[in-house]
Amino acid sequence: MTQYSKVKARSTTILTVRHQGKVAIGGDGQVTYGDNVLKNDTKKVRRILNGDVIVGFAGSTADAFALMERFETKAKDFPGNIPRAATELARDWRTDRVLRKLEALMIVVNPDHSLLITGQGDVVSPQDDIIGIGSGGNYAVAAARALVRHSNLSAKEIVEQSLTIASEIDIYTNSNLTIEEIDEAK
Repeated sequence: MTQYSKVKARSTTILTVRHQGKVAIGGDGQVTYGDNVLKNDTKKVRRILNGDVIVGFAGSTADAFALMERFETKAKDFPGNIPRAATELARDWRTDRVLRKLEALMIVVNPDHSLLITGQGDVVSPQDDIIGIGSGGNYAVAAARALVRHSNLSAKEIVEQSLTIASEIDIYTNSNLTIEEIDEAK
């Protein structure tokens, strides 16, 4: 075992907020390996399915991309039914021997749904329409909840401010942000 095999790669804070008819999702750009910043401008938020769905991921980048591709396939198998696609991915992720080893979390949003998908087979839709994952996720969620309750900021502005606050607290989060926004369903 080398010294590098004992080092844990850490990265990211991803946050989504539904507010005032919009859903915004954003993430920072930092990837660290042990005590080193490997990259500070990684894009961890992506539009898929012709831009109608946005995915944010935390964890191993290679694992997250593999899961994102599988999710996109599931979403094509169940057109217009994002919760079903998420449930099918979570089931496969939990039961498949190869997928089970993947280390990542995903947030998936579309005009109708905000979902957290985990490797334990969970698909969670939050009660307050705010989800945060990654090393600074809890800091960003706390900031977003306060801003939703006590400001008139838009969903995109809340995500931006909350991620900035998380970057000031969590050493694995930076302020190089990618934020995407779509309209909620009417």
